[in-house]
Amino acid sequence: MITDENLDSVFHALAHASRRKILDLVKETPGLAVGELAAHFDVSRIAIMNHLTVLERAGLILSEKDGRARRLTLNVMPIAEIHARWTDSYSAFWSDRTVMIKQIAETAAAAAAKGNKGRDNE
Repeated sequence: MITDENLDSVFHALAHASRRKILDLVKETPGLAVGELAAHFDVSRIAIMNHLTVLERAGLILSEKDGRARRLTLNVMPIAEIHARWTDSYSAFWSDRTVMIKQIAETAAAAAAKGNKGRDNE
């Protein structure tokens, strides 16, 4: 379960456009090295490292040492927990409604098909 402190750190991390771009790049290329990531930005490597620190503290980026390089991967769990916090009850509601609409549509289609068969025999 995500705490209010974790929630604040995730929203703070997502509030900056460069950090969102970092997340997009790491999502597209899991295992991306910090140096490769930094090449996508017109800021210093130190600025990128500062952004990565914020993302790691929020739990959105995981890094692993690979020789001299640090490899980055996206951790979607904090975002998934935030999503679940506010959407689970809505998801259940709309899931039930979708099933109901599907059943009504199938019943109507079956009735229409049955009605068309009777006309073919005339």
